[in-house]
Order: sequence, then C-alpha cells, then structure tokens
Amino acid sequence: MSSKLRVALLFGGRSGEHEVSVASAASVMQALDARKYDVLPVYLTPQGRWLPAVSPLQLLEGRGDAPSRTAVLLSGDPQCRGLVPLDARREVQAVDVVFPLLHGTYGEDGTVQGLLELADLPYVGAGVLGSAVGMDKGVMKALFQQAGLPVVPHLVIRRHEWERQPRQVEERILDILPLPLFVKPANLGSSVGVTKVKQATELAAALARAAQYDRRLLVEQGLECRELECGVLGNEEPMASVVGEVVPRREFYDYQAKYTPGLSELRIPAPVAPEVAAAVQRLALAAFRAIDAAGLARVDCFLERRSGAIYVNEINTLPGFTTVSMYPKLWEASGIPYAALLDRLIELALEHYRERKRCQTTYRPESSALPELEATEKEGDLPGRRLG
Repeated sequence: MSSKLRVALLFGGRSGEHEVSVASAASVMQALDARKYDVLPVYLTPQGRWLPAVSPLQLLEGRGDAPSRTAVLLSGDPQCRGLVPLDARREVQAVDVVFPLLHGTYGEDGTVQGLLELADLPYVGAGVLGSAVGMDKGVMKALFQQAGLPVVPHLVIRRHEWERQPRQVEERILDILPLPLFVKPANLGSSVGVTKVKQATELAAALARAAQYDRRLLVEQGLECRELECGVLGNEEPMASVVGEVVPRREFYDYQAKYTPGLSELRIPAPVAPEVAAAVQRLALAAFRAIDAAGLARVDCFLERRSGAIYVNEINTLPGFTTVSMYPKLWEASGIPYAALLDRLIELALEHYRERKRCQTTYRPESSALPELEATEKEGDLPGRRLG
C-alpha cells in the first residue's frame, strides 16, 4: 500500500476567474513533491462538469482533451470518501485530502467547502463560513467593522433595487460617497467586473458591468493610496508574512495588471516604515480571525498617502498561486519556499479536519422516550448516526 497522500486538485470552475484557477493549478501541480503525493487533477469545466486526469498545463497551452474525459462526481456519502465515475465500469477514486484551487464563485464561496464537509474529506483553506464571508465583500466589511477594523467608506447596492430605481440609487450613491468611486461585484475576485468611476456620468455603466456578475454590488470611495498585502498561514494560531506592495502600471490594479507580466511590480518587502508593516500584519491577523478563516489567506490593505491611515480592503481565502502571485512570493520572502508552503497547507488541512472531527454530531439524552429509535441506531440503520 502506498504511503503517499492522494491529493485531489480541483481547478477551473464556474467562475469569472476560471483561467486564473487553471494557471494556479498548473503551478501547484508542478511543485507538489511526487515522493509525498499522488496528485489527481480534477478539472471543473465552465459548465460545471468534473473531469479527472486533465492537465492544467496542457489546458493553458491549448492542448487539453477535457471534453473526451469521463466525468466524475464527488460523493457526499462519508463512507465513500472519493470521486465516483459516471461510467459504472470504473472504480471509485479514493481521496485523502482536497486542494480546491478554485477562485471566485462556486469554489471559493463556501459551496465546494460544504460538499467537502458532507463528504467528510480534509481540504485546504477556510471552512464554509470563512469561505462564504470572505467571498462576499459586503458581509466581509460588516464583520471587519464589527471587529473594530478600519474600512473604506462604502455602500452595498442590490441589483434588483438599482434596476427598479436606477436614478434614485445613483443619486443616493453620489450624495453619500465622493468621487472617484470603485464599483465591484460583491462576490468575485481578480478585479473582474471592477470599474473606476471618475465622473458621475460613468456610474450607470459601472453598475451595469458589475451587475453582470452578481446580484449584490459594492461601491467604495476611491482613495489616493498605496496597496499593501500580507499573507496569513495557520489555523488556530496563524502567523503573518512580511508585507508586500503592489505597484500597478495601469490606472489601478485591474485584471490585466494582476496577470499580465510587466504590468505591475511586486515589492517584497514593501518599502514602508517598520511600524507601518507591523500595523498591516496585526490587521491581517485580525481580519483572518474576524471571518473565521483557516489555512491560508491574503489580506489587502490601503495606505492612504495624504493621512498615512491604513484601511483593510479585503481578505482572499484562496489567493492566486500562479508564478506571479503575491501570496507564495510573500512566504518565500518570509523563509517558506513554494514547495514547502504547499506541504504546510496540506498539513494544516489535515490538522483542521482533526479539529472538526472532535465535535459531536449526535446527541442522546440520558433518558430517551424513543427506545425503538435507539435500538435501530445501535444496529447501524439510522441515517443520522455518527460516522467514523
């Protein structure tokens, strides 16, 4: 029997960040130590099919044969603990731990995490709550404020409300928040659907663009600021990386600036005063705890140029892992190289799983009025009995 861990690497997905996820998976798959892990790549198509043994590197190069693969399902039955082929002639593929390299909707937002909880499988990253809250920028910022963290003035607008009364909504936004503004989908990342609004006449188009991706829209006051980022690693006792700075060569840190070589510069460590770096690290750890994150996160902060004030912008519970991504670069500068970082994330996934398994999932009063149900449960026939 192999002593290696079988790691299911989920990538792709039904998200505007599909291509970013594929790029992340290609980097991770190349770096995972073949002496420690049997890696099973599972490609989630833009339509939602799960296809095993598809190379993310080949997909990036346009050489993938994904459509010809036999699809699989992740069984929610905790007795199965694996991928079930839709072709009944094939065997279930057992899985020890899941690495969900899925960015954005239907992957980073708690949906896949919920399925993995039902399947009773360890997985890298935050649980259902942390993932869902970390994806929704409106709820995230509300929790940050509740925890006493500084955030940029903002409004959450419902798409339905704006579509019914566009003029009133736009007037309310402009009455409350001064220009320039940033308009974003509340549930997405990688700056997909984000617009910088410099004139009032641009607001309607910006809202329409963001509304293509989500039913909740975030409108933030724009600041003249520097963008500082900090990685967090751990579960109950997380630690913060060195602080880095993003210097985009475009008007703001948009999708192209993030993923096109040469369009942004990553300064690691950030050229800031030690007290500023320490403050960002403290805020990063506080943000991580505020949403009950686990495993990993990248926390993005703003340093306002005029006042020197620091604001928490957002937390990313599954940050990018491409060769140009900030998160692994921050940890490399902190003394943890890429491959060792992946090892640590898998260790943390197993640790978090063991901690969850300590929780009881059934309750039996000392004196029960349902002796027949108790007898059935002892025989193992009650669906709600505790497993494992």
